[in-house]
Amino acid sequence: MKTVTDFPRKTREEPDMGITLSDGTRLSARVWMPEDAETDPVPAVLEFLPYRKRDGTTVRDALTHPYLAGHGYACLRVDMRGNGDSHGLMEDEYSPTELSDACEVIAWIAAQPWCSGRVGMMGISWGGFNGLQVAALAPPALKAVVTLCSTVDRYADDIHYKGGCLLNENLGWGSTMWAYSSRPPDPALRVQDWRAIWMQRLEAEPFLTHLWLTHQRRDDYWRHGSVCEDFSAIKAAVMAVGGWGDSYKNAVPQLVANIEGPVRGIVGPWVHKYPHFAVPEPRIGFLQEALRWWDRWLKDIDTGVEADPAYAMYLMDGVRPATWYAERPGRWIAEAGWPAGGIETCEMALSAGGLGAPEVPGGPSGLSAVLPAPLHEPGNMIAEALGLGAAPAAEGFEVTLASPQHCGAEGGEFCAIWLGPEMPGDQRPDDAYSACFDSEAMAATDIVGAPVLRLTLRSDKPCAQIAVRLNHVHPDGASTRITWGVLNLTRRDSMADPSPLVPGQSYDIRVPLDHIAYALPEGHRLRVAVSSAYWPMIWPSPEPVTLTLTGGALELPVRPQGQGDEVSFPGPEAAPALREREIRPDSHVRRTETDHQTGLVTLVIEDDFGEREILDHGLIAGGIARERWSIHPDDPLSATGETHWSEVVERDGIRLRTETFAKMTCNRDTFTLTARLEAWEGDALVYERDVSEEVPRDMM
Repeated sequence: MKTVTDFPRKTREEPDMGITLSDGTRLSARVWMPEDAETDPVPAVLEFLPYRKRDGTTVRDALTHPYLAGHGYACLRVDMRGNGDSHGLMEDEYSPTELSDACEVIAWIAAQPWCSGRVGMMGISWGGFNGLQVAALAPPALKAVVTLCSTVDRYADDIHYKGGCLLNENLGWGSTMWAYSSRPPDPALRVQDWRAIWMQRLEAEPFLTHLWLTHQRRDDYWRHGSVCEDFSAIKAAVMAVGGWGDSYKNAVPQLVANIEGPVRGIVGPWVHKYPHFAVPEPRIGFLQEALRWWDRWLKDIDTGVEADPAYAMYLMDGVRPATWYAERPGRWIAEAGWPAGGIETCEMALSAGGLGAPEVPGGPSGLSAVLPAPLHEPGNMIAEALGLGAAPAAEGFEVTLASPQHCGAEGGEFCAIWLGPEMPGDQRPDDAYSACFDSEAMAATDIVGAPVLRLTLRSDKPCAQIAVRLNHVHPDGASTRITWGVLNLTRRDSMADPSPLVPGQSYDIRVPLDHIAYALPEGHRLRVAVSSAYWPMIWPSPEPVTLTLTGGALELPVRPQGQGDEVSFPGPEAAPALREREIRPDSHVRRTETDHQTGLVTLVIEDDFGEREILDHGLIAGGIARERWSIHPDDPLSATGETHWSEVVERDGIRLRTETFAKMTCNRDTFTLTARLEAWEGDALVYERDVSEEVPRDMM
């Protein structure tokens, strides 16, 4: 990454600009702007987060905001109420108060003498979410948004539920926020009242896992903030960015497909990081692309963005499985819109023999898995490239499936972010516990879009779940996960109004998989792997389940092959890196333990984020996250999730520490949550609180 120190405009920084809201709450903003902005006003870019501007996001802030400011913008990194150096109390993620606060902040910014009156919002994850949500409220000054690693549907595509299944990240992220938001402000900025603010914060800090668990259906709680409810409400110009290594893969194509105004989408091979410093490489010049977007929609400069392809994707070459990649080979492809007209849906039937070639419409088979007629027309490039044509009729089959509860151990982290061994590993151990349908060796195939698996099945229990993985099988048998999806079968018809299965009754279901762009090499095979458990990604069904599969087909989106990059980006640039002194290095551990006496299988995660002094202002900060996910292969009620976070801030000999603990267990009817929050000043315990909650299982 190129470090830039010479900018068109000289800048100044203010570490603690106060913004007082209408209810009297003071928010704290760190601001970078041109020195002469008072006499030559500039547009503003707002990043509105709970993640602590003083120590939490400082590394990325140093790379990003001074760069944008040097090109003629006022950049504000504002701590939300109840977090970091701001006053007030935390309520929830994306609460009406949070969104109202953001609208007030935008109006305040637009009215400042150093602002031209035009404002953009930018952010990744939480900041990407609320940027879209605020855009849907259409505050007058908000003209453009750059959203990264975000979602349009808070129930279907966030860290709480997926396919109507309970994600264990619901406990993991709730525990994270329990720790993040319970920390004190920097005593140097709140000399008189930091301790009082801390005590108020600790007393009011919500244990959000419990709140989220009380909403197991897609109800009004989740519809709030889900911009898919009304895409037309978004009037601002939207640039959406994502990564195939991230959990938020699906928002970009949905935004490109549904926003009526100016929209652009970019998805690279990255995990949950900004693309100018993300991994796996290749990185891109994200800040230059953001500037082109801001310059067009906040300064009315013709930067050519309207001529750019609406959707650029990194088509990853199929590679061997690994729990971490430093880089992914591939090429950039581009589409003028989405859905893309050149992408065809190729249907491949499941059969006793595996994953078959598509069948000719009107052929001898009575199964519904057929290739769309245009693919069988003479000269069709996709059909010819894949070697598709009339295939033998698929025979009926019956496969019994009863996966052990620890199936899913190679699934990796739901949201890869901490730069440890978080990617899905070799899928063969999970494949052994699944019903697998393999294709023959295939021609080189570019899979671009969201595959769907249709299945016909029966269950012996009223509550069941299913996990589907589309894998790339190498000639030596290694298995790389391409994409995946899950479905709570009680939510097969509705996420808002579930209904139990009738044991023994046959059902036709659809399991959408995540969007992907993946190039299967010539001579390699595809595998559809179906399991009835996916631990520790999702919480298990309340009792062991046997599923019987009797039919199905894979809907595979296939793009005509090409060569070379279809779109290009400049190389990454950034402002100088943050100056730090390392006190303790970071380290990341992920291991599986098997107790051969009890049979329990446990995934152990230990993420030590190290400890560092920020040399610009002297604050010391560090943290450690620990998780344990245990289950017995034969007993879904043995499922246990445990977390323990330690967070430290230190200044001038004052060492302040929060310790948070959480645990989740269940029986057939109830989830049980326990949590504990401790605050320490030096060696003295200054606050403690215990939480214990039970939540009925709602066909979950």
